[in-house]
Amino acid sequence: MIEVDADGVVEFTQALVRIPSTNDPAKGRSEQPAADLVAAKMREWGWDPVVYEAAPGRPNVVAVVEGGGGPGPTLMFEGHTDVVTEGDLSSWTVDPFGGEIRDGKLWGRGSADMKSGLAATLYATRALQLAGPFPGRIKVCALADEEGLMIGAHHFVSEGLAADVDGAIVAEPEAGEICAVAKGALRLRVDLTGKMAHGAMPQHGRNPIQAAGPLLVGLRALQDELQARHPAHEHLGEVYVTPTVLQAGSQEQVNVIPAVASIFVDVRTIPGVEHKDIADRVAALAAHDGITAEVSVLVDRPPVDVPVTDPVVAALAAAHRTVTGEEPVYGGVPGSTDGTVLTHWGGIPSVVYGPGGKWIAHQADEYVEIDDIVRCTRVFAEAARRFLTGDH
Repeated sequence: MIEVDADGVVEFTQALVRIPSTNDPAKGRSEQPAADLVAAKMREWGWDPVVYEAAPGRPNVVAVVEGGGGPGPTLMFEGHTDVVTEGDLSSWTVDPFGGEIRDGKLWGRGSADMKSGLAATLYATRALQLAGPFPGRIKVCALADEEGLMIGAHHFVSEGLAADVDGAIVAEPEAGEICAVAKGALRLRVDLTGKMAHGAMPQHGRNPIQAAGPLLVGLRALQDELQARHPAHEHLGEVYVTPTVLQAGSQEQVNVIPAVASIFVDVRTIPGVEHKDIADRVAALAAHDGITAEVSVLVDRPPVDVPVTDPVVAALAAAHRTVTGEEPVYGGVPGSTDGTVLTHWGGIPSVVYGPGGKWIAHQADEYVEIDDIVRCTRVFAEAARRFLTGDH
């Protein structure tokens, strides 16, 4: 088994967690300090990272580590440097950016999602490099904005950096599950425009709120229809069509019929469900006499469905078996990750696996087991070796 620096990967995770790398310009926060730390560690090891600005102050860090063992495929390790807000501090029992280690766990925002996974990809690559020559190369990537619009992953693809990658391992927390499938996400905004009028004289207006009612009922019927047509996926569950925001009128002027009502819809899909068909159906449901309906697509991330026989998934499964002595458990990603962008727009087969609980992300008192960080680092190193040598 490839020897990894267990103390080093834990200490580096601590250092990353202690950086509040939320995207919050008002507080002077961004991914920049975390990206700087990643780039500095790469340079310490003699790597030559390239920093790309996905947006001002929001860098991607990419290093290519050549194996020195002749021609071979290119493996991508991917992690993101941003974290979600810590939220209400009173809900935490630890400092969210303290990186405290207690009871065999490393605590703090981003400890599981996904600074431990990012650290594990770096230290796994370094371990394989020190173990001797290997064919091909590893592209180690720390990308920005996974928690937002995934501008880091989109920039990576648009810059042509995905073109030479043969497989990607995305180090999100999945509790030891190998996730080669992920739900799609389609987010829609529906603007219903009528005509403002006095509440005492509705005959002079066109009330968009009255059009919102049938639309909401229709969205539930659409969900039922999609679930009947597309049975629950083994790892991803059901299709969901969920209204999440309804905006109309003003509490300060309840005697005014508003001109516009807006409904936001979060659709989660499984393989086989076409996003354009859903957007078209929602537009049809929004049609109402006297009301103008406009549907905008805010986010369109199709489902990911990579075969478990794909070399990158097979290599990861074999590595999990070798390191843990247990048969791999296959699962699915309930949301979407940068892997969605890499696979759909970059054409890269991707698989998600990493340290941390599957449901711990974005919660107060987020933590990751120390043993899990080290174990995943070993799995990543072995997976890289197997993928690059063809020993699946």
